[in-house]
Amino acid sequence: MKVLIILNDPPYGTERSYNGFRLAMSLGRKPDTHVKMFLMGDAAGCAKSGQSLPQGYYNLERMVGSVLKQGGAVGVCGTCLDARGIRETELAAGAHRSSMDELTAWTLETDKVIVF
Repeated sequence: MKVLIILNDPPYGTERSYNGFRLAMSLGRKPDTHVKMFLMGDAAGCAKSGQSLPQGYYNLERMVGSVLKQGGAVGVCGTCLDARGIRETELAAGAHRSSMDELTAWTLETDKVIVF
């Protein structure tokens, strides 16, 4: 099964993006399940490298890495990156600058789309 998860909320301040990543990691552990994530709007910050948080807080940069280690993909809206002044070189390892064209392709090829 192919699952696409689209995130819109910022990395911190709400738990929607955190919960989207939790679901992605849980799905990624299931056999024959392939997860792709598309980060848009304020969720673009979820893939920013160099996140430093107090002990005990979840770290979305690490969660990006977990999804990727499970064979998933993480695309970040290029327009949203530009609007927030985040360069592609500042993305977490393995996350990539993406586009609406790629989101369109991912949407058409997937079995389920989940939006947070």
